[in-house]
Amino acid sequence: MGSTVNTRQGKLQGETQGGVEVFKGIPFAAPPVGELRFQAPQPPPRWKGVRRASRYGPAAPQIGPVNRLIRTVIGAAGSKQSQDCLYLNVWTPGCDRRRRPVMVWIHGGAFILGSGSTPIYAGGRLAQRGDVVVVTINYRLGALGFLSWEGLGVAGERPPANLGTRDQIAALEWVRDNISRFGGDPGNVTVFGESAGAMSTGTLLGIPRARELFHKAILQSGAAHNVSQRDVAARVGAHFVDYLEISGDPVKELGELPVTRLMRAQARTTARVGLEDGIMAWQPCVDDDLIPETPLQAIGRGDAADIPILIGTNRDEFKLFMAADRIRLDDRRLEERLRALMPGADSEGNPIADKALEAYAHAVGPRGREASERWAAFQSDRIFHYPAVRLADLQADHQPRTYAYLFEWVPPLVGRALGSCHGLELPFVFGGVKTALLRAGLVANPSAQRLCDRIQDAWIAFARDGEPGHEGLPDWPAYSRFCRYTMTLRDQCTLREDPHHRGREFWEPLARHGEAARMF
Repeated sequence: MGSTVNTRQGKLQGETQGGVEVFKGIPFAAPPVGELRFQAPQPPPRWKGVRRASRYGPAAPQIGPVNRLIRTVIGAAGSKQSQDCLYLNVWTPGCDRRRRPVMVWIHGGAFILGSGSTPIYAGGRLAQRGDVVVVTINYRLGALGFLSWEGLGVAGERPPANLGTRDQIAALEWVRDNISRFGGDPGNVTVFGESAGAMSTGTLLGIPRARELFHKAILQSGAAHNVSQRDVAARVGAHFVDYLEISGDPVKELGELPVTRLMRAQARTTARVGLEDGIMAWQPCVDDDLIPETPLQAIGRGDAADIPILIGTNRDEFKLFMAADRIRLDDRRLEERLRALMPGADSEGNPIADKALEAYAHAVGPRGREASERWAAFQSDRIFHYPAVRLADLQADHQPRTYAYLFEWVPPLVGRALGSCHGLELPFVFGGVKTALLRAGLVANPSAQRLCDRIQDAWIAFARDGEPGHEGLPDWPAYSRFCRYTMTLRDQCTLREDPHHRGREFWEPLARHGEAARMF
């Protein structure tokens, strides 16, 4: 039997597990069902008596054309799914008057998959090791969370866009109002996330009403580039409505259709837009009120100057996604892909694809000349490494406590195929290397636990004081665009300066002159 906590909505009965108090399935907003399906999150309901918080709430409805490994690690396979999904979970060392740092996790999954209750995100080990409070949250996904109504012919007032982002903000508001009852400090909240969760964190950095709710940010394999312009979001919405063959008022019809039909149309839209533009179909977008400009504009102006950040990527990010690539790449096919993705010319009239072929003529490692390795290096830089460098550069101009890392640990059995791929750092952050890696068939060597301890201690130190350095690591100076110090996280951690300089030197001029805008 665990502690009973009196929140603003009512009393919660938790459980004691592994030396920490656990509260699962806490509603932070009203169920977004019926007339609330496409509305901003509403205040959570109150209840009488004591509510047991021993089971996770349902995951958001989800479907996506992704490979089995990704679905297994970060999806919600086997979990109950429902539109009634706005729940969060809390792990705390004690429901007392202590003011512990709070770490709020935003899950990844390309904005179409995932849940705060995915086993790999269990916060007990992190909470116990660092004497911190860990919170994981759900938010609406896909079309239910990120449909833009612009250009859909809505007769009256349009429903708001960016519902998934609004859900994340509602969860942070719940934390602000309630976390002190769980032994946490509402004045010391760190938002952290991976992939779409890190992209969400980067988006929150650019939103004025969100920045008031957290004080530090950790971004793992995501930055602040994944906010669609109005025209792109409108095109996604148009494809979605076309697949549903809607002829009347979109608001009324979409509000009444079975969620299974919405999911099928969402999957078709995801495949079409993702393959067509090389981007994620469902993600935050510029709108009329919540996100009036891209986060990079706000961050570059210094609007998030008060928030220290820790940002990094995994060396071989894109190799995870190549596991689903059935086409054996050779030089000809690689050139075809690059020309399809980069059809334009730079400011001097040179074909961008030619410059890419030259820049990525040799990737990292002994197999670097192979077409597949060059494609992996190109995509890793385009989608992950360069966006992270760009955000770090902009934030470091205004916030001296900006830090960078590069995760380079390679699993011993499948290192050649996966390398330090996307998502591989997750069990290290949450302390599950002995279970998660073994269950995934990657197998952790003895040094993996030592690295896990170092990473957890770095994340905890940053959440506590805004600096990730500790005695288990070499000296970790702050990052700046003049000295891009980056801690490499591997069996033997070392400090490097500007490890992504080759990719940065290719992408930076393109981003500066706007030629690469559609590729991020």
